[in-house]
Amino acid sequence: MKNFAFFVQQKTNLSMQAVCCVPVSPLRASPSHKSEMISQLLFGEMIEILEKGEEHWIRVRCLYDQYEGWMTNNHIAEPPYQSAPIHLTADWSNDILFNGQSMHLSFGSDLRGLVNGQAEWGKHNWSFKGNHLDPQHHRKTEKNLLKIASLFLNTPYLWGGRSVFGLDCSGYTQVVYKSFGLCLSRDSYQQANQGENVGFLQEAKGGDLAFFDNEEGKITHVGILMNEHEIIHASGKVRVDRIDTQGIVNADTQERTHKLRIIKRYF
Repeated sequence: MKNFAFFVQQKTNLSMQAVCCVPVSPLRASPSHKSEMISQLLFGEMIEILEKGEEHWIRVRCLYDQYEGWMTNNHIAEPPYQSAPIHLTADWSNDILFNGQSMHLSFGSDLRGLVNGQAEWGKHNWSFKGNHLDPQHHRKTEKNLLKIASLFLNTPYLWGGRSVFGLDCSGYTQVVYKSFGLCLSRDSYQQANQGENVGFLQEAKGGDLAFFDNEEGKITHVGILMNEHEIIHASGKVRVDRIDTQGIVNADTQERTHKLRIIKRYF
C-alpha cells in the first residue's frame, strides 16, 4: 500500500487497523481542531478506523483502551507485519530516526514491530537504539511502580493528556500501569470499575489507586497511593499530597481538595 492516508480518504465505512506514527496525536470529541481533546494516542499505539469524516478526519477506536474519538489520518501509518513482543520506551524522552529524521518520543511509547533496532510500517521505516522495557516481564512491585510514577513529578496537568508533555489524572495512572502490562480503562470512573476493593485506607499499599467523587457522587479524580498517608496524582501538575480517610489535603495550602470514595488494587 503506497499511500495509506490516500486509501483512508477514499473509504466512507472502514473496518481496518492502523498505527499512530507521530509522538502524540490528539483524540478529539468531534472532527475539528477546535474540538475538545478527550484523549491522546502515543507513538506505536494501534487503532481501528470506524468511519471517515470531512477532509482528513477519521473516527477511531484505540485498541489499547477501546476509547473512541476523532483524529487526522496524517497521524497514522500501515501497521507492521512483524509479530515481535511489545516493548515500550523506558526513558523520559526517547530519540528515534523516523524516515531518516529525528523524532522524540514520550515514555511509554510503543516500539511495535521493532526487530534488531529496525522497524517498517508500510512506506515508513524507523530505528531505535535506546532503552526499552518489556511490560509483560516488568516486575509488579510497590517499589517499581512508585519509581515509574515518580518520573512524572511536576509534569503539567493537561485535560486528555497521556504523555510526559502533559496528562490528566486518569491518563497518568493509565500510562504508569501500562509499563507493567496492566491495562486500565481511560477515564477515572471506568478505572474504578476494575481491580479489587480495598476496605480501609490503613490496608492500602503503594501502587493502589484511590478514587474521589464530587458532590453528585460521580467519580472525577484518581491518584496513586504511595502509602496510607501520601498520594501522587495529577492535579495542576503531578504532585505528592497528604491523604486521610476523608480525602486529599494539599501539602502547600493545607486545603482539602478531593473527597475519598474508594480504593482499588490491581496487582
